[in-house]
Amino acid sequence: MASDILVTTADGTLRGRRVGKLRAWRGIPYARPPVGTLRLTRPQPVTPWTGERDATRFGDASVQHKKGLLLAPGKYQPSSEDCLTLNVLAPANTGSTPLPVMVFIHGGANTIGTSATGLYSGVSLVERGNVVYVSINYRLGALGYLDFTPFSTAERAFDSNLGLRDQVAALQWVQRNIAAFGGDPEKVTIFGESAGATAVTTLMATPAAKGLFAGAIAESSAPDLVSSTQRSHAWGARFVEILNSGLPPAKALTSATAVELGRAGSKLGAEVLANTPGLHPFGPVVDGDFLPRAPLDAFKEGSAHRVPMIIGTNRREGTLFPKVLDALPTNPSRIDTMFALTDPEAGKRILATYPGYPDEQSAIDVGGDVTFWHPSVELMQAHAQSAPTYAYRFDFAPTMMRWLGLDATHGFEMFAVFGIGDTVIGRGLTLPGGRRGLRAVTESVQGHWLHFAKHGVPRGSWPRYDAQQRPTMIFDQIVRVENDPRREQRLAWAGYSGYRSHGTDISLP
Repeated sequence: MASDILVTTADGTLRGRRVGKLRAWRGIPYARPPVGTLRLTRPQPVTPWTGERDATRFGDASVQHKKGLLLAPGKYQPSSEDCLTLNVLAPANTGSTPLPVMVFIHGGANTIGTSATGLYSGVSLVERGNVVYVSINYRLGALGYLDFTPFSTAERAFDSNLGLRDQVAALQWVQRNIAAFGGDPEKVTIFGESAGATAVTTLMATPAAKGLFAGAIAESSAPDLVSSTQRSHAWGARFVEILNSGLPPAKALTSATAVELGRAGSKLGAEVLANTPGLHPFGPVVDGDFLPRAPLDAFKEGSAHRVPMIIGTNRREGTLFPKVLDALPTNPSRIDTMFALTDPEAGKRILATYPGYPDEQSAIDVGGDVTFWHPSVELMQAHAQSAPTYAYRFDFAPTMMRWLGLDATHGFEMFAVFGIGDTVIGRGLTLPGGRRGLRAVTESVQGHWLHFAKHGVPRGSWPRYDAQQRPTMIFDQIVRVENDPRREQRLAWAGYSGYRSHGTDISLP
């Protein structure tokens, strides 16, 4: 049975819904709509409202390709530039003690995704863990992740790192308002997957995010997919060329329709991938201001926020991409180009550790490793010098995933994190086998994630990471700890910095 429920925030009164044992508020604005004169500018404070504001429906997703908006067969989430909203889910009875808060940042290569996706509902985490769950939308694609500041004029100024700034604004909203929902602003854990995990590791290197969270969980982060100012400016200039409007750049950017911006972004992304496999034009920018240092450099220097962190990847990150989103260097041609442009000697050393290379499966694993696993290992060993760090690898794959050739692929750990084993999708996926295993791995992952959110450490069976033993939690049918898994390949990848320390003019023709 559902019923209305009111809560008063710093901006006004919200009308949510009570559903069973939970309370839900959706589509809450955390900044003014970035439309009109606010397009391509930093998020601005919400204008307070009077009366009750409806918070029973998810807000629009950021402008993106339709494939990122699919919620169910034939059902799509609306999208628009008016997308800076978040959602709160809390137990119906929070008691007198404030509850830990978990803020989820969705993935999607910084170009697709929405907090309305059913997988991200958070119901299982809230019901099991007695926490307050927040999920957010943020600007994507060219509207959130290209730097057009060189085209600023006296009449119209543009800002950098808009998607990242949106995430900071959402966390600031949490600090101001989460107590009204029963949450503890001193116990906020940020967590995300893929681009959302890259957001987590980037936020840890963002000065404006200091003090906004007490812990971080990064599931398959790509911490090296952060561009230099020069490279991002080159991409921005090329983007304006693709628009080909005949107008001055500032006018072209502000007058183009969202569809026109999306088409130009798709063309730019294809060009960058073709010329520099493994690079992506849509991501945070080291602008020397909002993001002063590349996150990996900040972690290695010890200047990242010194909060506890869980970080890890899945056993076979790359297998999803050739089938769904062909955006990684997962074939020998792209891999050879990538190493030729960055570090040919390292390429020889690294590829020698992949049995069977250049066969298809080995090449796919190289693409997943260079994007997610190798930079995550670099980050965890750096952060372990400054703050408690806990490393994991997610190995579990039910029979269906193996039949599909996916195994424990990119994103599959979310089935455990969000506890979907007993849903229709979970039961269908495990029909040929693996239902008991998924239930067990879900219990373990959720138990550690929730314990971390409440206490700043996972459960006691998980040792801290250190650069000597490198203990890593392996999530599989039998959960166990392994010291320094994949040591030979880790040593081969050591010192490889990809495009980070190479020319800034090699990503465009």
